[in-house]
Amino acid sequence: MDIRGGRRSSNVEDRRGMRIGRTGAGLGLGGVAIVLVLSLLGINPLPFLQMAQQGSQVEMQPGDQPYQESAEEGQYRALAEVVLGETESTWGRFFGDQYTPATLVLYTEATQSECGAGQSAMGPFYCPLDQRVYVDLSFFNDMQSRFRAEGDFAYAYVIAHEVGHHVQHLQGTAGQVQAVRERGGPEANRASVMLELQADCYAGVWAHDAAGRLQVTDADIDEALGAASAIGDDRLQRQSPQGVVVPDSFTHGSSEQRRRWLQVGMETGDPRACDTFNARQL
Repeated sequence: MDIRGGRRSSNVEDRRGMRIGRTGAGLGLGGVAIVLVLSLLGINPLPFLQMAQQGSQVEMQPGDQPYQESAEEGQYRALAEVVLGETESTWGRFFGDQYTPATLVLYTEATQSECGAGQSAMGPFYCPLDQRVYVDLSFFNDMQSRFRAEGDFAYAYVIAHEVGHHVQHLQGTAGQVQAVRERGGPEANRASVMLELQADCYAGVWAHDAAGRLQVTDADIDEALGAASAIGDDRLQRQSPQGVVVPDSFTHGSSEQRRRWLQVGMETGDPRACDTFNARQL
């Protein structure tokens, strides 16, 4: 993958070095521990964070010193800017003027979103309320150490997946799934899995479209497919302290499912092939 020929997005908000300022109760150490546990189990911690924020005033405040990025961070930032720009080219081609690009927010340790506080432990996430993708670039190091998933195209897949959630938001799909989640019951987790697998497929559609511009190689594709497998619910549950796989609790899909739907998008380059909600097999 060569980002030198890619389009770099200007829709990037750099909050690195800034901190969350609060009045009122905060999460505290116990709250942070809960966030870590929820994240390891593959459970979206945002609802918990939102409840923890109620009754407090939250704002981003500058750090004591100007933020100095390392050479490695500079490479990650450049990669993120190009991947975002390339997703804008891809989805702009599919949807024309109806596509409103997402904003990428870079932060360190913690930040505030309209969906609640974001923590590095949560990994990258998309907030539909402010149409922003939040990324702490240190997550790419975590991918190497924790998930054994590395390489520029593996990192690009993660960003493209979150932009896929933005596409779902614009289409109204995410809102429909949220309604199912709020009703609860056995269909709630299944709906979440279908949403996540569709976002994986959308990431594959982007990869197909951008392959020529970024000189994507077979090795790059293997990196992305390996990353998708590494963050499957079954693999993450095996790595948890309990070490037990509970398919009914899946929220993102198994390693095999995530890899397969990413591959569907890569091979077809067609968003219509990403209809996980009506697929015979997930």
